[in-house]
Amino acid sequence: MKGIMMTGFFQNFSDAFYKAVIKDQRYLAYLDGLKITILISIFAILIGIAIGLLVAVVKVSAVQRKELWIFNKICNIYITIIRGTPVMVQLLIIYNLIFTSRDTNALLVGAVCFGINSGAYVAEIIRAGIESIDKGQMEAGRSLGLNYLQTMKEIIIPQAIKNILPALGNEFIVLIKETSIIGYIGMMDLTKGAMLIQSRTYNAFWPLMAAAAIYLVIVGILTWGMNKLERRLRTSVLSCHCIRIDKTFKSI
Repeated sequence: MKGIMMTGFFQNFSDAFYKAVIKDQRYLAYLDGLKITILISIFAILIGIAIGLLVAVVKVSAVQRKELWIFNKICNIYITIIRGTPVMVQLLIIYNLIFTSRDTNALLVGAVCFGINSGAYVAEIIRAGIESIDKGQMEAGRSLGLNYLQTMKEIIIPQAIKNILPALGNEFIVLIKETSIIGYIGMMDLTKGAMLIQSRTYNAFWPLMAAAAIYLVIVGILTWGMNKLERRLRTSVLSCHCIRIDKTFKSI
């Protein structure tokens, strides 16, 4: 009896898997959705890092340079608004009120929206990383004849990277999962592809489980890669930093 029940279970399992993934080449919907998810995530994190770095440098510099107070206020307002509103609302506002043209590429909208959203969090991550560096490092750079921006570029930020790398990795992982709402503006991402298959098979469980499994694999790969990169940086960033200071000193 148990053998019959197990056989029936595996038969039902294989039938459900076949209908959700194999039949009518439905796996292509997952692959197409995965491609959109990855593209949006990559472009968004690049935009987020660019915005976050700029905002973080302004906020840190404003502590010593009072003339930057207006830019510091703008950055604080930006961070407050982005962190205080849901990303779905931001996506709908950008899609319906800013990119109002019907010919607007939804991929562009998603990258811009998630990039702006990520930038607020990345800014605080980078700011915390910069402030974690001993103040003597800034004084050492200035004593070598470097100006403020050169010291930040050559000495402070390279050291801060090691401290903020885990947090940046987590931000990228969160960003990948947040892109699952891009379907609200008509993009065929991984989640939207699973929902499309769900509507065709009248079975919600297996398509969504397949999408969840793909997300889990992506996050696992990213976590493994970030851990490996972090271990490598622990041993190399100090030596690279010493070489950079030596080269900088020789160029003065």
